[in-house]
Amino acid sequence: MHLDPETHRITAIVLAGDRTKADSLINHTKAGSKAMIDLDGTPMVRRVLNSLRLAKVVKTICLAGPEASEVATDAALQQWIDDGEISWRAPGASPSTSAYEAMQALAPEEAVLLTTADHPLLTPEIVDAFGRQSLADDVDITVGLAPYALVAEAYPGIKKTVLRFSDGDFCGCNLFAFITPEGRRAAKFWRKIEQERKKPLVVIGLLGWWAVIRYRLGLLSLEEALAKLSKRLGLRMRAVILPYANAAIDVDSIADLMLVKGALEKAAAEDA
Repeated sequence: MHLDPETHRITAIVLAGDRTKADSLINHTKAGSKAMIDLDGTPMVRRVLNSLRLAKVVKTICLAGPEASEVATDAALQQWIDDGEISWRAPGASPSTSAYEAMQALAPEEAVLLTTADHPLLTPEIVDAFGRQSLADDVDITVGLAPYALVAEAYPGIKKTVLRFSDGDFCGCNLFAFITPEGRRAAKFWRKIEQERKKPLVVIGLLGWWAVIRYRLGLLSLEEALAKLSKRLGLRMRAVILPYANAAIDVDSIADLMLVKGALEKAAAEDA
């Protein structure tokens, strides 16, 4: 289904639940939930939501988590929800469950952009670039990736899961689009592999051992991997390669948090 990105807009879902409260980041920051970790006076999730609010391609926003008691700790976030600017729902048992349940609550024809609350360097520009390309492609699902070389140049020494293909090395960006009703079936598949999301070989293994061998030898291309996964799921998948290092930065560790704080301080100094 080809949609005109100039006239069609997308519904954004932000996953903001916690995998566990025994999280090093939560303990380190004393926040009640990961989404509400303070970054220069603004909860991390509100930074993500604000970029979505300013993106031209986004029509409506659904926030899945954190708990209502956590939302209430931030007056601005609570006001957005009370005013109906953002809809809120309780988080599911896992991110994939939250995503599946949130999508089930939408009309089948709604195209969905999925991201996470731990993506505080997300910008409206990144959202629009990903959303518009996703809508323009004649596919069921898109996944956002950034070239690893770009990320490593901007953030030397950063520790990221790297997908190494014959045509390039890439990092995930926590940006996914489900363009068609059929595409939402991938949320069920995600639930199967959720615990292995940091292990590229396990995910590639779902494509068969020949794919694993080719991947290990550096012979499997990104396009070939997506073609195999498309065939396995019975869906059309495509990667959207984003020319933004910040698209690949999420906060999974204390080191990530320090990196993001440094990036925000640098940006503030440049704007001053």
